[in-house]
Amino acid sequence: MKATTPRILAVAGLAAGLGLLASLWLDGNPLWRTGPGERALHAAINATAPTPPPGVTPAAIGDPMPAIALPGLDGKIVDLAAHYRGKRLLINVWASWCGPCIEEMPELQRFAMAQGAEGVQVIGLALDSPEAVRDFLSRVPVGYPIVLDTPGPSDASVWLGNAKGVLPYTVLIGTDGRVERQKIGPFQHGEISDWAQ
Repeated sequence: MKATTPRILAVAGLAAGLGLLASLWLDGNPLWRTGPGERALHAAINATAPTPPPGVTPAAIGDPMPAIALPGLDGKIVDLAAHYRGKRLLINVWASWCGPCIEEMPELQRFAMAQGAEGVQVIGLALDSPEAVRDFLSRVPVGYPIVLDTPGPSDASVWLGNAKGVLPYTVLIGTDGRVERQKIGPFQHGEISDWAQ
């Protein structure tokens, strides 16, 4: 059967329509909110990650946020799921010795201050010693809360999906308590607002 121009146009129109429907479905689906490059980078890095210790299951997009309760700088334990229940939460994993982490902190600070009490809540999760974090924050203060964990194969960042332990690492938790997005690497100026929509 010979393809005719009307038949080719009909097939092209059908393909375009299916593409549009797929994009609308994928845009509303939390599993596809990340861009293909972001998903590919995350998958490639985690493919070479060490096997997590027994009992540690790194969260994936769409999974419930793992139960994480860590001390703040004041020593009081903060249960992230309970404390931020019903709010969107951006968890940024960093360390005082991590250059890219330090570079993105002013951007995180700007974003956090613009959100207010009803917007996306920002929390820093420092894989560092309390002394190093306090010293760092005395020079580069931020207004968002900081919790602490000891780096290792089962630290909170691994539970949040960072199986290889790359810093900085950021996770966006939805109002339903599920992981919406995961980002390996620093935010560039102006990137967080679009990323956290």
